[in-house]
Amino acid sequence: MSARLRIVTDRAAVAVAPQPAADPPHEEPLHEEPGPGAVRCLGLYAKLAAGVTVVTARGADGPLGMTVSAVTSLSARPPLLLACLRDGSRTLAAVRGRRAFAVHLLREEQQELAGRFASPTTTAAERFAGTETRQVLGVPVLAGALAWSVCLTEDVRRYGDHHLVVGRVAAVHVGGGRPLLWHDRRFGVLTEPVPDAAG
Repeated sequence: MSARLRIVTDRAAVAVAPQPAADPPHEEPLHEEPGPGAVRCLGLYAKLAAGVTVVTARGADGPLGMTVSAVTSLSARPPLLLACLRDGSRTLAAVRGRRAFAVHLLREEQQELAGRFASPTTTAAERFAGTETRQVLGVPVLAGALAWSVCLTEDVRRYGDHHLVVGRVAAVHVGGGRPLLWHDRRFGVLTEPVPDAAG
């Protein structure tokens, strides 16, 4: 959490202190943040390899969900996951309102599912159409994922155009297979075999 610093000036000192020279005018508009532009940053972010996940939650009118590549483990004790959700998404609103959500790590065979949940023109009903779901702790859970967890929302904080969502793992299932990956703006898979695991 950022803290605001309050500067208190000594009025007597200000009266006798020489005034500093005026800063030269800035070439860039003041509202622009320093550093590289968004396009260059997105180029950097594209090189971050990540597992592809779908985050789901229960909305007022039914299940909601979206594809997310920025999900990571945060803590083992207590068990916490961290997900970055786009500002303004209906899924984010449901995560905040219902205080629970599910994270599904997709298999390499689930590219179509990932694309469907990522499409901005696909409705919530269309995203879930043809996909078997069940309720776990009141949250819609997709069948067939490599692994999934249902989390209770611990904290939500906005940073830029996304929100960091911290969830405490309340239920978990781990299956076998290989994960679907996202790298350089396209899907990818592991080339080496991965031993099956059950949990």
